[in-house]
Order: sequence, then structure tokens, then C-alpha cells
Amino acid sequence: MIRIIAGGKKSAGWCAVACLEYEKRLRKPYEISWQFVEEEKLGRFLDKWPFDKRTFVICCDERGENISSDEFSKRLGSAFTNSRDVVILIGGAYGFTPEVREKADFVWSFSRLVFPHMIARLIVCEQIYRASQIADGRPYHHE
Repeated sequence: MIRIIAGGKKSAGWCAVACLEYEKRLRKPYEISWQFVEEEKLGRFLDKWPFDKRTFVICCDERGENISSDEFSKRLGSAFTNSRDVVILIGGAYGFTPEVREKADFVWSFSRLVFPHMIARLIVCEQIYRASQIADGRPYHHE
């Protein structure tokens, strides 16, 4: 299971519907669970959160590394193979502190563009679905 911790309120209707389209296609270990933390409380929540070796933490931030969908699939697959839980952090409007980015195992940038956090949620869902399809050798992802 992939746990997504997102800053801000639950998704607006359009975002929840779009994310659900991908979520309903996912199978273990790519299933998603969501946790929403008010943006003002996200920093304090993550300061107390146990970053440990059992968890592979991906922090979505425009200052991170831009990778291909194939590479993202490999990173998730490696975490699952090593019996690590996967947590993906999606910030609110102000992103993350340098301390959170430093604690993460991987800081992931979708591109050099900056996206609203609702769009980031949708991108994460689609990329998790794509990663599952790549891992299974399905035709959804083609080059």
C-alpha cells in the first residue's frame, strides 16, 4: 500500500473523481490510502513524524529530481521488494521545509513547472497507476 499524506483539505470534487478513476484500477501493492493534514499543521505534523528505514518517503517538490515514469516504477518496485512502506508527501501552497526534504529518501519534481496541490495529487495518482502498469508489462505505458 502507498500512503499519500497531502497538505490542505480533501480534494475538490473534480480532483477526487479524477484520482478515483486511477485508484479503482490499482492492485496490491500499489493501492493508495490518503491522509489529509491542514496546511497550517503539516509542518508540525511532519516534524513529529518518524522518518525511518522501514519507510521509503517520497517528497513532491519542484526543487527535486525530475525522473522518467520508468525510473519511478523502478523506485517503487525496489521499495516493495525491500519490504518498505511507501509514503508520498504532497505539500500545500508553500511546499516543504528544507528539513523535510533532507529527511526524505527521494525528492521528486514532476517538472520545472510549479503545480497547484490538487493537480499534484492527480499527477501522483496517474504516475502510481502508470508505474503499476510498467511493472506488469502492460501496454498502458509505451515509448
